[in-house]
Amino acid sequence: MCVGLPAKIMTMKDGAAIVDASGARREISTELLTDLEPGDYVMVHAGIAIAKITDEEEDDFLEDLL
Repeated sequence: MCVGLPAKIMTMKDGAAIVDASGARREISTELLTDLEPGDYVMVHAGIAIAKITDEEEDDFLEDLL
């Protein structure tokens, strides 16, 4: 099973991004995905963006955690 957390991309540079995951900012790798821009939401696992998700999917995921 893969555990991932949704995060919003704040900035990007050279295959890396700073993301905001529920208030915590981290640098992650974005090298597995293409067409990402600041403002996009991604699923992050082990410091790597593994999937692009919609804002609604991010809201649903956080709702399920509560």
